[in-house]
Parts: sequence; structure tokens; C-alpha cells
Amino acid sequence: MAEQYFKTFIEHLRETIELTTSDIDKILDVVEIVKLKRKEFLLTPDQPSRHMRFIAEGSARSYYLDENSQEHTLQIGIENWWINDLYSFLTQKDSQMYIQAIESAVILQISQSNLEKLYREVPEVSTFFRIKIQNAYVALQERMIENLSAEVYIRYQKFIKDYRDIEQRVPQYIVASYLGVTPEFLSYLKKKHL
Repeated sequence: MAEQYFKTFIEHLRETIELTTSDIDKILDVVEIVKLKRKEFLLTPDQPSRHMRFIAEGSARSYYLDENSQEHTLQIGIENWWINDLYSFLTQKDSQMYIQAIESAVILQISQSNLEKLYREVPEVSTFFRIKIQNAYVALQERMIENLSAEVYIRYQKFIKDYRDIEQRVPQYIVASYLGVTPEFLSYLKKKHL
């Protein structure tokens, strides 16, 4: 089964960069497999994020708890998506987030030290992550502007249009948390617009 996860991972990388057989061997030599049960945590606050993480199977989310213990989902991911506390990874400061499996999940991860090694030995990997980080920044800015300017129901419609595969697999309370509303309010909006 690990071979299938590795194949999926390499295919994902090849969507953005070209890799030789030697490059692939170097990459797979440093990839770790982590299997999570439903609701199991991959990262918790007060520990630094030391890996880049790729979802090979299942789904996961990142969220933080505010001072009132209210959950705020920042990211939801399914197969072929990356999930991480990028701030913690880049600064090596303790995370403020949880990363939790929504469904049973298989995560492929590369430690920061091994990633630095790959940047030197397989420069295309550096190109891949530069592009991923740029795209993540653009998506974050778009989401912030959308959250400030669009009504909740418009944001919900965009979410289900853009992420149909996710909306079908994720509990409504997580979708509500991602949109910044309570599950009850999201339920009310859905009924109101039927």
C-alpha cells in the first residue's frame, strides 16, 4: 500500500516539476508515512511544526481555539492537498493550531532538515515549494478579503462550488467553523435559501 501512496505523491509533484528517477529516489528516501485514526491529532499547540505534510488518503483540518474555546477552522484538506501550520514550520515557533484527521488519514511528511537537504540535492523541489507557498499566500489573501466583504451565504455557495468533494465528506460544524459561523446559523441559512 505504501507504494500507491508514494506513486500518488510523485504524480502530485510531477504536476508542477520534472523529476528524474534519481530525484524520485532521493525524495522517497526521506518521506515518512504517518497513519491517523479519525479525530487523531498530527499537531497540537505548544509544539513546533517540523514537517511539510501531504494528505495521501483521507481528510484533515487545521484549527485553533480562541480564548472562549471556540474552534476556528483555517484549512480543510483531502487527498492530494497539503496541510500544515506554515507559520510554525517557517519560524520554528510553537504552533497555535491543531491538525486533526477528520477521517482516517495517511499523511506523507518530510522533515524540515530533510527538505533543506532536498533543496540542495533536487533543486526542483525548491521550485515546487516556492510555487506552493506563493499559491497558499494568494489563497489566504483571497479568503481574507472574501471574509471581510462577502455575506456568509455567498461564501457558503462559493465553498460548495469550489470544494464539492470536501463539502460531502466533512461534518457541517467544520464547514461552519471554516466559514466563521455557528452550525446553527449555517443550518438556518441553508433552510432560508432552499
